[in-house]
Amino acid sequence: MQLEVTTVVLLLSFFVALIMGLVANKTNFCTMGAVSDWVNMGDTGRMGAWMLSIGIAIAGVLLLQYIYDIPLDSTLPPYLTSNFGWLRYLLGGFMFGVGMTLASGCGNKTMVNIGGGNLKSLVVLVVAGIFAYLMTKTSFYEVLFHGWVTATTVDLTSYEMHSQSLDSILLGVFGSSNNVIFHWLAGLLLMGFFFFVAFRSKDLRSTPHNIIGGTVIGLAIVAGWYITGGALGQEAIETVEWLDERPVGVGVQSYTFINPMGETVSYLMEPANTLLITFGVVAVLGVISGSFLASVFSRRFKIIWFYDTEDMLKHLSGAALMGIGGVLGMGCTIGQGITGVSTLSVGSLLVLGSIIFGSVLTMKIMYYKMVYEDASFIESLITSLVDLKLLSEKLRSLEKL
Repeated sequence: MQLEVTTVVLLLSFFVALIMGLVANKTNFCTMGAVSDWVNMGDTGRMGAWMLSIGIAIAGVLLLQYIYDIPLDSTLPPYLTSNFGWLRYLLGGFMFGVGMTLASGCGNKTMVNIGGGNLKSLVVLVVAGIFAYLMTKTSFYEVLFHGWVTATTVDLTSYEMHSQSLDSILLGVFGSSNNVIFHWLAGLLLMGFFFFVAFRSKDLRSTPHNIIGGTVIGLAIVAGWYITGGALGQEAIETVEWLDERPVGVGVQSYTFINPMGETVSYLMEPANTLLITFGVVAVLGVISGSFLASVFSRRFKIIWFYDTEDMLKHLSGAALMGIGGVLGMGCTIGQGITGVSTLSVGSLLVLGSIIFGSVLTMKIMYYKMVYEDASFIESLITSLVDLKLLSEKLRSLEKL
């Protein structure tokens, strides 16, 4: 029996996600962990792996565009839209960075943890998924965010820029019409930057498992673009039903995990409706499945639950911030930090930076609160901002750690 092309696309996407989950589990690839290692121990191995995955993803997308002409002007989500919502990117990324730190992992790590038996992460997925669902399927976003997001969004076409891609903005700034040269120049420069940052890390160079993890994750993002944007993906888009000017279940996209958590919640509410089985849903299931296999075969599967009420509340608040911030910023550490950046989107770069900043600031505040038990949140916040050189040293209220 011949499978429908849409089913083939979803099965291939599931298989790649399964590999992602398996490798992330085995190599301990974790973006929140990367920030934690860097801030708390000065170890840049996992941060290097993250940067390596971005460089590989950019290189892969450049090749896909050159060989297969993958259409990145109509992706899900729209990374290269000409509507540049700079404030939503900054705030959404910051909220997500704070949230993933409180919840002990980003969207991808949450699913990897679930595959390893961590029930705390299962609760995080459910809560983040519910808030992502509220942001995308109800009036929650419209009431709280739509007004100011619209007011602060810049229409780049007014500045003769057709999208928020780095090359388009460079074209607008320099007034050139040779978009091919600028596209390759911007892509190669950005790719080179991330490769430089990655391999500048001695901790990365000395840890093969980090190199493997970053390489596989980066290639998985490229594979997602190829599956959904190549000939097979285009055929699927042409044959499926359309809803709200979008193809149901498929579309040109690669891996991201917050909005898909909301899609998974939506599907679980109507499990008989197979039209709700999307690329995002199979991505979530694939990563969990891959991590589960890795945990079982390595005999590291272990049921973990909350230590106490405080631990539960911290994870719940983090999950809510991840769900809201991930949708507001249009992606997570994978969805914007790797997938989005691979399209050369300036918005994705803003989200990436704000996620890292939000996570770093949260870690520092939590550390000061742990060491100085009597310190207030304001004291810890101000001292953390001083550490980050965002406030004058004269304002320091706690001794530097």
